[in-house]
Amino acid sequence: MKLGLREANQHFSKAIKAVRAGKEVVLTERGQPIAVIKPIKEALEPEAVLKQMADEGLITLPTRLGALPRFEPVPVRGKPLSKTIIDDRDDRA
Repeated sequence: MKLGLREANQHFSKAIKAVRAGKEVVLTERGQPIAVIKPIKEALEPEAVLKQMADEGLITLPTRLGALPRFEPVPVRGKPLSKTIIDDRDDRA
C-alpha cells in the first residue's frame, strides 16, 4: 500500500490498520518512496537472536559450551580492602 505524506498525515489510522493487517505501507513524497511502515516480526527465540547478531558482526558467539569455571578468590595478606577504603575516607574527612 502506498500513501503520500499528506494523506498519511491526515489518515494515519488508515495506515495503522493496514500495518496491523500485516501489510507494509510505503510513504511517498511527490511520488518517490521515502519510508516504509511495516509490522514488527514475531519475537525470535534467544538462540536465533544471538545467531542474527553474530551474523551482523555485533557479537562473537562462545567457542565452547558449558558453565564457566568456578571463580576462586586469591588470598592476600594485610587488612581487607574495605577497611583500607574506610580508613582512607576517614583521613580525607
